[in-house]
Amino acid sequence: MLKDLIDNNRAWSRGKTQVDPEFFRRLEKQQSPEYLWIGCSDSRVPANEIVGLDPGELFVHRNVANLAPPQDANYLSVLQFAVEVLKIKHIMVVGHYGCGGVAAAVDGQRRGLVDHWLHPIREVYAEHRDELEALAEGKPRHDRLVELNVIRQVKNVASDVFVQDAWARGQELAVHAWVYSLADGLVTDQGVTIAGVEDFRRVWPRG
Repeated sequence: MLKDLIDNNRAWSRGKTQVDPEFFRRLEKQQSPEYLWIGCSDSRVPANEIVGLDPGELFVHRNVANLAPPQDANYLSVLQFAVEVLKIKHIMVVGHYGCGGVAAAVDGQRRGLVDHWLHPIREVYAEHRDELEALAEGKPRHDRLVELNVIRQVKNVASDVFVQDAWARGQELAVHAWVYSLADGLVTDQGVTIAGVEDFRRVWPRG
């Protein structure tokens, strides 16, 4: 079953060892990534490939619409492990244009459980309603909501106790807002990087 995928795996493994015979031996001993990627589950957004990193160099958490909800034990467990055990130095929250989850959050249709998951995006829309509704319906409005959602999730990450405690003990750690374009494969930094409590207060003075 799925023989083509197994064959692809064998070819990939051979290619890795031909280039670097010790690759898997090193990988087996430990992982020591400097980066945590919080991204969308969309199959068109392969985290390692986008930034050209090998296995072991990028710790990854993915879910529908790249959310970082403070009530989600899965996300929080990943965040705590990344910050306190792996001592990662950068957290990238990465949305992408054309995100179906972001669109589904605000299109008025009911889909069941996922509607609850996507509720934070509706809150972002409500908070920025004037800005969003000044844009043309469709792609311009949707693209901006993708960007605003990423920035909101950066706020969630940066305000979390695991991150705040890391800064309090002097740990080097920065949180970044990125958006990936399916159209050209390029990442755009949204200009919101939080590298400490002072940065957080500067960007969100009212918390």
